[in-house]
Formats: sequence, structure tokens, C-alpha cells
Amino acid sequence: MPKDQDDPMTGPAHVAIIMDGNGRWAQQRGRPRLFGHQAGAKRVREIVAACPAHGVKYLTIFAFSTENWKRTQAEVSGLMLLFRRYIEREAKALLENGVRVRFIGDRNRLDEKLVRLMDDLELLTAKNDLVHLTVALNYGGRDEVTRAAKRLALEVEQGRLSHKDIDAETLSGFLDTHVLPDPDLVIRTSGEARISNFLLWQSAYSEYEFVDTLWPDFSADEFGKVLANYGARERRFGGVIA
Repeated sequence: MPKDQDDPMTGPAHVAIIMDGNGRWAQQRGRPRLFGHQAGAKRVREIVAACPAHGVKYLTIFAFSTENWKRTQAEVSGLMLLFRRYIEREAKALLENGVRVRFIGDRNRLDEKLVRLMDDLELLTAKNDLVHLTVALNYGGRDEVTRAAKRLALEVEQGRLSHKDIDAETLSGFLDTHVLPDPDLVIRTSGEARISNFLLWQSAYSEYEFVDTLWPDFSADEFGKVLANYGARERRFGGVIA
């Protein structure tokens, strides 16, 4: 159960963000979509830096979905290059600023150089504990649950687990996010009001905030305002608050 169940007025410890609107932001300026993705990457740095002041211990961002492979080859290739460059350029600052980085998603389709950089960054920042930044890369909620179910089935098939012992907690232990608490708040930028296959299992009791701002314009100040709105909500988790 989420940690703030008994105190509905507390701020969110875990915030997840669907960073939407990079392409439209660039097109509004007559620039290619990758220009918007570059601007969006810079915004990530600002939001991560703002987390400690707001008591946000965990930040999970949706960087690339399993469906994003449908985009043009030029955009996909540009994004993969952007991810590699971001890791290379930000690794030192992330380490020095106490940020622990994890990646979730299926790495099998990613190129070897990118996967190696991801592994290295996770290892480099493994002892940090100020902010836990999780990057969802080639991630889809349905794909994650499917992969977890396959691993769970294998455990049963090989006799290491009985089907009688399987419950929601057991399945959660096979998810990419098994070491993380469920998100308290999910934010989506750009005015779209859908969850786009993001953290489907984990966000069952999350609060949602849909904001009109395109991701490259989503400032630390607006982030703070969204968190303040969350603090005014009553979270019942299916029960009744007296």
C-alpha cells in the first residue's frame, strides 16, 4: 500500500511524468522534431534538480515507448543518439548531485552501445540516494506485465514457485519497477488526457494531473504548482476518510 495512506495531505514521494509535446513545441517554432526533443532533455535536468526541495524522492520519466518505433527512422535514430549523448554528458553531474539512475523497459531492441552506457550509468550512481531517477526506455506497460508473467510462469514451470502462492504482490516482484514504490502522482504534459501504456499496473491508485504546457516549457515553477495541487487532494485508496 502507498506510504502516504494514513496522511492524505502529504506531498508525493514518487512522481511519474509522461513528457509529451516535444515535437509540437519544435513545429510551432518551425524547427525539426528533434530540436524539440533536445529542448525536452534539458528540461529533465531542471525537474530532477527541483525534486529534493519538494520532497520528491523518486522521479520516473517516460522517454521512449514500445510504440515509438513506429515513428520515422530519422526521428528514432536521432532519439537514440540523443539518449547516448545525454548519458555521456550528464553522468558526472548526476553522480555529483546524488541522483541514482535506473532504466526500465526491454533492452533487447536497443543498440549495444546505448545499453552499455545505461549499464555503466546505473553502476556509477548505484550508491546515490538523494533522488532516484528512473528512465523508461523502450517501455510499455502491457509489455512489462507480459514479460513479468513469462518470468513468473517459468518459475512455476521449473518448480521454484507454486501457482497457489501467486498474488498481486508476487507479480509485482517480477516487474521492472520491483525495487520502487508505486507512483503517487502521474503528470502528463501537452494537454493530452490519456496514459499511453505507462505504468499501468503501478498507477492503479495514482493521482493524475494533465497539464496543457508542452514538455519543453514545463518549468520547475509549474512543477511545484502541480505538486501543491496534489497536496490538497484526499486519497482514499478505496476506503473512506473520516
